[in-house]
Formats: sequence, C-alpha cells, structure tokens
Amino acid sequence: MARETFDVVILGGGNAGIGVTGAVRRAGQSVAMIEASDLGGTCPNRGCTSKKVLVAAGQVLHDIERAAVHHIAVGKLRLDWAALIDREKDLIKDIPASLARAMVRREVEVIKGFGTFVAPDTIRVGDRLPEARHIVIANGSKPRPLPIPGAEHMITTDDMLRDRELPACVIFVGGGVISLEFSHVYARAGADVTILEVLPQLLPAMDTDAVARLQTESERIGIKISTSVSVRRIEPAGEQFRVIFTHDGVEQVAMADRVVNGAGRVANIDNLDLAAGRVTHANGRVAVDQYLRSTSNPRVYVCGDAVPISPQLSPIATYEGDIVGRNIVAGAKYMPDYVGMATSVYTVPALAAVGLTEIAARRTGATIDVHDNDMRDWFSARSYAETVAWSKVIVDRVSDCILGAHFVGHGGQELINIFGLAIKFELRPARSETTSTPIRRFRPTSSTCSDAHSDTLSSQEREGISSRTPFRRC
Repeated sequence: MARETFDVVILGGGNAGIGVTGAVRRAGQSVAMIEASDLGGTCPNRGCTSKKVLVAAGQVLHDIERAAVHHIAVGKLRLDWAALIDREKDLIKDIPASLARAMVRREVEVIKGFGTFVAPDTIRVGDRLPEARHIVIANGSKPRPLPIPGAEHMITTDDMLRDRELPACVIFVGGGVISLEFSHVYARAGADVTILEVLPQLLPAMDTDAVARLQTESERIGIKISTSVSVRRIEPAGEQFRVIFTHDGVEQVAMADRVVNGAGRVANIDNLDLAAGRVTHANGRVAVDQYLRSTSNPRVYVCGDAVPISPQLSPIATYEGDIVGRNIVAGAKYMPDYVGMATSVYTVPALAAVGLTEIAARRTGATIDVHDNDMRDWFSARSYAETVAWSKVIVDRVSDCILGAHFVGHGGQELINIFGLAIKFELRPARSETTSTPIRRFRPTSSTCSDAHSDTLSSQEREGISSRTPFRRC
C-alpha cells in the first residue's frame, strides 16, 4: 500500500467532520475525509431531519384533534403512512449529493470506506494509507447495543424510517429521546404504543417535573409507559414478537409487531483500533483536553458524539467541528463553551430545556428560587386549546441569574433560546427603579396582548406580561 500525505484526515463525514473542513480549507491545508456511508451522517439522512418530517405530521394530527374546540368540524382521519415515508425520503434525498458538491468546492478529498488507525498518524481505509499531521475522530454514533436475549429481533430508527407499513403495535425498549419522539408520531397515527424503561424516569437527564408533564401528555394520547422494568427476553411469536419483562417484581408479557431499540446511541469508535493510534478512551468516549484534543496523542482531535463532555446533538457536533478546525490551524487555543445551549425533545408538544435541572441546581449548593408555572389557564394557552402548558425557571437567589429553564408546551422549543441567551450572557431581570429588590417574576407567555387589554386576562397572565422587563448583566 502506498502512503499518501495530508495535513488533516477526518474520520467521518457527518456534521462534526464537515464542521472541521471550513477553517482548515480556508487556511489552505489539504484534507481527506473518510466516510463509509452517506455524507451528512445520521442527522440529515436518517435522524433529526427525517424525524422532523414525521413530527410535523404528528403536529397536524394534534391540531386536528383540537379542531372541535375551535368549532371546526372534521371527518374521520386517515394517514397514508407509506406516502408519509415517501415524502420524508423525497425531502432528504438530495442531501448527500449536495454535501458532496460542497466538499468538491472546498477541495476536500472524500474517501469511501471505514477508516482504522494503523499508527498514531496513519489510517487504513481499503487499500489506501493516508497519513496526516492531524487526525480528527468524528465518526458519529450508532444504536446502543442491549444485552437482552433476543435483542437481534429489535429494529432501529433506520429500520423505522424505511418501513412503509404502519405497525399496529409497537414496543420501545428504553425511554429516551428517540422513543418519546417516535412514540408520539406512532400513537397519533393510530398505533398501539408501549414504552419500557429500566430506570425510574423517562428521559433521565431531563428535569423530573418536566418529564412528568410530558409523560402525562403521552399517556393522554394512549401511550402505555412502564418504568423501573427489566426486559428479560424478546422472542418471535408467529408474525409478532413477545417481550417478557418484570415490573414491580411481577413477570409480564407484551406482544408487538415491531420492537424498537430506544435506548439511545453511543459513539461509533469500537472498530477504530484506537490502541494503534495511541488514543485513550473510556466508557465509549475518547479522553480529550479542554481543546478537544486527545489526552494521549496530540495529533488527534475529537468532535461530535465521541466527546465525553458534551451531549450528543448535531448542532453541538458542528460547533465542535469548527473549534477543532480552528485549533488545527492556529494551535490549541480555542475551547468549547456549552453554557446556554438548549435542547428539545420533539414530541407534540415539545419538551425544551436549557441549563441545570432543579436537582442539579440544588446539588451545586446554591440558594435557588424555583418558579413552577402551570399555564393551561392562561389566555395564550387557552386560545390554542393547549393540552399542556408548563414552565419551570430556576434562579440563583444571590446573583439573580437564571440557572435553568424548562418548558413543555406550544412553542417551547423556540422560547427556550431566549433563556439560553440569558444564561450564556449572565443576564437577569432589571431591578425595580424604586428598590434594590430584584424582580423575581418569571412567567413566560406567548400572548401578544398589550396592557390595554389586561382586563381580559387572569391575574397570573397580567403578572407574566408585566415581568417581561429588560435584562441586565449579573
């Protein structure tokens, strides 16, 4: 095999890897990108983008469900599932080719195949041996393997997005983001949906109260949820599958047409031969310093799902890729800042969050105020006939800075970004003109009514409107 020399070799052609190419190509460095599948990786081809097409359909079904409240008569609904899947495929079909053209314009050489380390500075992919001054691990993620007898009978989101037949009955093993998002679509489409979660709480990284509101709404639309379960085995049963699990010490059996691995995703680094690259890793992630550089091999940088200090989100992967690219060009000097980065679970309605959960905030030892609001009786919620409208804002009582914000309800995935900015830039509500006491009323509302119409609002809503005061730095 002949060796080839590049300035940078990137393992992975997803959001993170593509994010690296901008800075290094502007600096004139030569780049090879190794990708075994479609450019763009999971998010645009079989993840976030595809999912949101289905979520949009779920939102329409939700709106139609509430039509009678608005005195709109509708007939019996029929969702053409095969056509919806075809629409999803049509919307994403051009993404890999578009990204390939972008790499051509940037003069990035794309090598098809799966790369593995053969030395600290060299990768093998097929019959090629590209070596580089810098190697970037940006391989993305894969479904988390589950040590359950019969796990081979489970399908993944890739399979779900190829399935043109709506299953009558679906069981999700695991109560993570994937399970919640897809279960809302399936349930509204008419499928019988069950979620089995081993932990006491769905979405364990999210605020407990926020998850409780989302679980109540999920159960309202017919999703059956069991937590603290242990799945014993999965076995074929004719044209269906039988899932045997224990709950509260009692063995139970559930039947389904599809059993889905909903236990989340892990970094796709198992087959990279990191030992050959002298790259230290633990618990499925690569050990990195504050500049996203391998702690054991300074030639290697990491961005995206293999980074141990950040959540596995595609916008964060792109952000980390740009930082890695700039560090390769300028030397290790740029550090990621994750403060104020929001996340959303795209159920209908969405759960959105930024900053600390209430439990995490209390663990810091800070003295906090927690502003918990059920907003279903607010005019803004009633006008849209919202079935759930809830918020929690956590404030440091000493500094008056916002530590965390959590929403479940209409538009929460957009509103959360305002609180992300407040956290990132250490903003707080302005103090009163006549007193040094901080204004502590955090009651977000989407209402556009002015104070001139306040006589039509509840006292809670008037308080919410009056609290929208300018922010000041802490």
